[in-house]
Amino acid sequence: MNKRQFIKTVVNGGVAALMAKYGVGAVLAASQKYSVPLYLCPSGCGPTEGDTILMTQMIKGGSDVMLLPQETPGYVYNIREMMNDRNWKRTVFSTEDVLIQLAMKWGGTPELKEFLPERVPVKFNLLYGETWWPIGKFFVTFDPDIKTVADIKGKRLSIGSRTQTNWCMYPRIILKEAGITPDNTDIRHLIPATLTQQLIDGSTDVAVTVFGMEPNKKEWLIGGPLRQLEASGKPLRYIGMDKDLIDKTNKRYGTTFLHETIPAGTLPKQTEPLSVGVARGYKACHPEFPEDAAYQLIMNVAKIAPKLKNLHALWKIWSPELMVAGLSDENVHPGAKRAYVKLGWWDKTKNYSPVTYPA
Repeated sequence: MNKRQFIKTVVNGGVAALMAKYGVGAVLAASQKYSVPLYLCPSGCGPTEGDTILMTQMIKGGSDVMLLPQETPGYVYNIREMMNDRNWKRTVFSTEDVLIQLAMKWGGTPELKEFLPERVPVKFNLLYGETWWPIGKFFVTFDPDIKTVADIKGKRLSIGSRTQTNWCMYPRIILKEAGITPDNTDIRHLIPATLTQQLIDGSTDVAVTVFGMEPNKKEWLIGGPLRQLEASGKPLRYIGMDKDLIDKTNKRYGTTFLHETIPAGTLPKQTEPLSVGVARGYKACHPEFPEDAAYQLIMNVAKIAPKLKNLHALWKIWSPELMVAGLSDENVHPGAKRAYVKLGWWDKTKNYSPVTYPA
């Protein structure tokens, strides 16, 4: 299969047709220069569909670099898998500022070994920001008597799998700071679709759900599970996390959770301002990832992303500011920085607090 046949197949039948006709090996071989596996998260988590659309547009445009999205058990899985040196020069992965911080300092400790059995002492390089995630730093319920985080204690709480960060690990460590643990609360670990249905069916009292935001606070990503709760017709209620609890968690773990207040009316059936914590989501790589591949990736995303705003909700929140927020000379991949300088976007990093790593 030559380049022309490859692109024609995508245009006519899409990526699924390409895979069916030629197989994964042919897809890898047909890339012009770099074929890059991209570790994502479980089905329904959010980015999978958006990144698949990005891949399709890269193929159609004949990009020098092609991301190959791969569903995984979650971001915790991703960062542990990136300890395998076979991935260092060829793989990009979805992650967050807080996860890298926790993995570097707290992996293997009694506090986190349930999620991170060993330390991951790598200062991974950031490529670009994709979403700011409040998932797991607020909750939803249909019960009018559950109004605060303190009211969750002793109730039935459904959260994500242990290989997930926002859906599971973050709410667990933050709730622990509020005195809520599996010893005094019925905490259930499920996939997003199941825990959402549990809440609708009344078999759980409180659940995690999903929306995303961006640093300009103008565009909002309302995830499928939250839309499903909205469509249930029940009086959805939001339970926020106050700034003191977020600050307490940051002080304990050395993390950089942000605190934001979401204006009333931003989310479905949201009647009051909502106090949330935020983890900043990124595409990242190992420092040994090729500099030219990182450069080409950023240049291609910058070129394609504006065209994707009308194709998928994840890309609606895209902006140059989102891509560079949190990046610094200390954490960015050199190839990515070179691209941002070329684009004239690097100076925008000065407007945001940088992601920092433990010493």
